[in-house]
Amino acid sequence: MIKIYNKDTNFEEEIKEGKVIIDFFATWCGPCRMIGNVLEEISKEQEDIKILKIDVDEYDELAYQFQVMSIPTLVFYKDGKIVNKKVGFCNKKELLGYFN
Repeated sequence: MIKIYNKDTNFEEEIKEGKVIIDFFATWCGPCRMIGNVLEEISKEQEDIKILKIDVDEYDELAYQFQVMSIPTLVFYKDGKIVNKKVGFCNKKELLGYFN
């Protein structure tokens, strides 16, 4: 499932259970759109993974909190804990491997 972060989103609630990929992106970013397609595939094939997309132009305070310096930046959570972080584009197999 893909969810777009907005002001009503309870971030802590979203990440507390299971596998979650936080996707820091911008609408004008080409590599962000490319990885967005990969995340779309993952959301259809891996029902146990939640994807939360955060637009850095709208929510720069969250990007700052996660020290996002380049986009796309992906942060991988498992049961409320950060298990990995990836900056830049990567394929589906590589993305799924970041949970291990």
